[in-house]
Amino acid sequence: MTDPTRTEPQGFEPFERPAPISGAPSPDPMSKNDPTSQPGWERATLEKLAFSSLREQRATRRWKTFVRLSWLAFFIFLVWLAMSRAAPSTATATAHTAVVEIKGEIANGADASAEFVVAAMKTAFEDAGAKGVVLLINSPGGSPVQAGIINDEIRRLKAKYNKPVYAVVEESCASAAYYIAAATDKIYVDKASIVGSIGVLMDGFGFTGTMEKLGVERRLLTAGENKGFLDPFSPMSDAQRGHAQQMLNQIHAQFIDVVKKGRGDRLKTDTPGLFSGLFWSGQQAVDLGLADQLGNVDFVAREVIKAEEVIDYTRRDNVAEKLAKKFGAAMGDASMRALHSAPALR
Repeated sequence: MTDPTRTEPQGFEPFERPAPISGAPSPDPMSKNDPTSQPGWERATLEKLAFSSLREQRATRRWKTFVRLSWLAFFIFLVWLAMSRAAPSTATATAHTAVVEIKGEIANGADASAEFVVAAMKTAFEDAGAKGVVLLINSPGGSPVQAGIINDEIRRLKAKYNKPVYAVVEESCASAAYYIAAATDKIYVDKASIVGSIGVLMDGFGFTGTMEKLGVERRLLTAGENKGFLDPFSPMSDAQRGHAQQMLNQIHAQFIDVVKKGRGDRLKTDTPGLFSGLFWSGQQAVDLGLADQLGNVDFVAREVIKAEEVIDYTRRDNVAEKLAKKFGAAMGDASMRALHSAPALR
């Protein structure tokens, strides 16, 4: 009982149960509304927790799947974007000048390989909007095989599509690069460009004297007396030297024949040293018939092809792929040159 004379602080209610209403049942602590009063409530609770955990796991998996699909779509978009930039559409309607770049060393796997250059040229020639093709060259040379493939393909595409193709030289068009340019209808150069170097070389090193001085013995085992030919740690016999020179002379003769066929009467063949591997300035090249005129890409597009808009058809690889290829090529060249040397036009 509460003391009727007791006063409570303002806002404080005494802790007493209210008197039951007359006729109403007294509250039952084991009421049916209490979940713990039901039989098997533990199992039901565990099932709810298990299903809740399962739903959470499913939601997490769905989110991970969504993220992965989003990344996949993003990479597919990047590939599509790279491919769309790699090769212009063959349905370009407006008249334009198609440009294919040949820059750097001409070698298998390089940017100026036959694989990439030929693919770009095919796209350019097939485009109905391309009124002419320009090979923009800035190369010191490289592989005669790669240059020969490009040279042959230029002639085939010219005949098939009946479109003019011109070479425009920037800094240099030497050796294998000139091998390619000789197949074009005309060659345009800057007055200070480097042009020519019609020759073939095979380079390497010999360490036989050094090995003897150091007291190091080279133990090279071969099956075939010439299998170690051009090994830098073994001496070269006169017969081997003569064989290599004969091969170089043959490739050189092929080079000269390609230049004469391509340049025709424009070439002043009576010039001393013309096919000796010497190179000349752009102005000298014009005077010797190695080139036709001074001019750049804009000049050729505007004044020769009569289509001022210039579209670059050069294949653009992924940057990372390019770096990997260059690194691999550099490592491969370094290891191969230590043992063997291939003929090169440079």
